[in-house]
Amino acid sequence: MLLAKVVGTVVATRKDPKVDGLKMLLLRQVNPENLKEGAYVVAHDAVGAGVGEIVLYASGSSARQTEVTKDRPSDAVVMAIVDTWEIGGTQIFEKHGQEHGFAD
Repeated sequence: MLLAKVVGTVVATRKDPKVDGLKMLLLRQVNPENLKEGAYVVAHDAVGAGVGEIVLYASGSSARQTEVTKDRPSDAVVMAIVDTWEIGGTQIFEKHGQEHGFAD
């Protein structure tokens, strides 16, 4: 699993029927130690995440293990919305506070 920030949505009107009805989000990877943002990823949304939220996503064959993506062509899936994380006893992020560089 990887951390990312939802930075946008992706709309594709022409697509394989197996992905019809799946919401696609544009994610930007986040380094949990220094909060620097990295590469972009398009992922299917299994949990109802929105722009500005920090999420956990899985990629590769693990992306096809959620109820939403099972047996569908998916290489990345958002499977959790992050409430908080800490490293070494120090809280780095809190969803409702968002005072660590992730303000909307």
